[in-house]
Formats: sequence, structure tokens, C-alpha cells
Amino acid sequence: MSSVATAPKKGFDFKAFLANNGALVGLVILCLALFIATPRFLTGPNLLNIGIQVSTIAVMAFGMTFVIVAAGIDLSVGSVAALSAMGSSYAVTTAGLPDGLSIPVGLAIGALSGWVTGAMSAYGKLPTFIASLAMLTVVRGLTLVISDGRPISTSASVSWLGDDLGPIPVPIIILLLSGLLAAFVLNRTVIGKNAFAVGGNTEAARLSGIPVKKVLVTVFVISGLFAALSGMILAGRLDSAQPTLASGYELDAIAAVVIGGASLSGGVGRISGTLIGALVLAVIRNGLNLLSVSAFWQQVVIGAVIAIAVGFDVLRRKNVKH
Repeated sequence: MSSVATAPKKGFDFKAFLANNGALVGLVILCLALFIATPRFLTGPNLLNIGIQVSTIAVMAFGMTFVIVAAGIDLSVGSVAALSAMGSSYAVTTAGLPDGLSIPVGLAIGALSGWVTGAMSAYGKLPTFIASLAMLTVVRGLTLVISDGRPISTSASVSWLGDDLGPIPVPIIILLLSGLLAAFVLNRTVIGKNAFAVGGNTEAARLSGIPVKKVLVTVFVISGLFAALSGMILAGRLDSAQPTLASGYELDAIAAVVIGGASLSGGVGRISGTLIGALVLAVIRNGLNLLSVSAFWQQVVIGAVIAIAVGFDVLRRKNVKH
């Protein structure tokens, strides 16, 4: 009577789990530590405050995820957010367009800005870092020109983006809906599959017939759209479009994507991971504020977290190669 050999069952692979869900584990540990340090952390009002704070960065980072997955970088998103918010408000309050066109105008500005950046990189052969850095300066300058360096009152539509819908803040609702949309596009459509292919191996993607240049332009347009939405949410919260709006937000957006497990080399990234990365940043800032830590030291902590996240990404890629 012969016996059939069966492969031994593998137990729980903690290393693999940590590699794939490190940001989530870190977020849970962080929340537990802050709950112990200050009872105010897990109160309803504070959690809503975190949700509102994370909404602008997370929405912006959703668009950034597409660019990083395609092995690019977009440094212009903060400036694009400011120009889109300013343009949407200017169109109604100064140019006299109907209020219903305010948000579409802002989104169009974001998409156009992303298209220009993508075109400079794809067809002008500029590295994405240089193309987006140039757009960062140009777009911020246009924002100052339009506003003459002064804040502009937001339209009613944009103001609503920062309002409440019953007990739930509108920014949180937009965060959830935009996250679902971004995850669907990245994981379930040709746009997302092509972005992963281009980021994983550009030359192989080109040889397999994928239009690499069009993919690059498309991911920058998507990034511009999400940046525009983020800027209008922020302007709605402030009830004014300011020329310095979202200054430096591009760094937080990149950090959220990287902390969430995306690789700066491209080909790897998840919208859920990006959301967790944005939550990590928001929880750190919120917790340090509750503990009365200086804003200067907060920057040091955030920088250290980013360095650790990038270090993990480097180690993960080395392990994959071996």
C-alpha cells in the first residue's frame, strides 16, 4: 500500500505579513501608544478632526500613487492645488461664471496642468522630477498673478466641499469616494494595468505594444485632477483661496505613498496603502499636537518616518532581487 507524500503546511509568515502590511501595523501601534499617552486621542471630535486633516493629503496622494506606480514623481501637486482652488473661485467671484461651473473649472485647471507636465516628460524627454519641478514654479507664479498675492473668497460650491453633511464632514465623504474611485481605476482598468507595466519595466512595456508616452501623460492628468480636488477641499475648509495654499503638500503626498508601501522605482503601489500612509502622517501630527510637541520637532519626526519608510522600500527591493 503506497502512501502519497503531502507538502508540509506552512505556518503564518510574519515576515511576509510585515512586508506587505508594515504601514498598517505601524498605524495600529501608533494609535495604541497615543491612546495610552493621552486619553483625548480616541475621542469622537478628535477622530473627526484627524479625518478632516487627512482628507486633503490623502486625496492628493491618491493621484500621486498613479505617477509613482508608473516610475515617475510629481512635485507640482501642491501648486496645482493652489491654482485650481484660485481659478475655480476667480471664475465665479471675479469673472462672473455661474457657480455650478466653479468645481469643473478647478478640475479642468488641474487636468491641464497635469497634461503639460506629462507632455514635457513624455514628449520633451525631461525627467519627471525636472518637468514637475518646473511646473511647481510656473503654476505657483500663475496663482500669484491671478490673485495679485491676495486671498479670494471661494464660490458657494467650493465652500460646500469644506462643510458638513449632517454629522459627517464633506471632506471625509469625498475622501472615501475618491479612494474607491482611485482604487478601481488603478486595479480594474487598462489605465492602472498599463501604469504598473510601465513602472515595472518601461522597455518591456514598450515592446509589448503599450503606448508608454500616453500612459505617462495620463497618470499626470490623473494626478492633476486629484490635486485640484484636494486644493478645492482645502479652500472650502478655509473659505478662501489663498496664493500660498497647499505649499509643501507635495512632500506629504509623496511621503504618504511611500509609507503606504509603494516603490519609488515604480511598479508597486496600492491606494489602500496610500490612505494608511496619509493616516500615519495625520495621526503623528495630531498626536504630537495633543502632547504639546513643538511644530519644529514635528518636522524632525515626520522626516525620520519618511527616511525609515524609504529604507524599508530599499530593503524590500533587495530581498526581492535575491
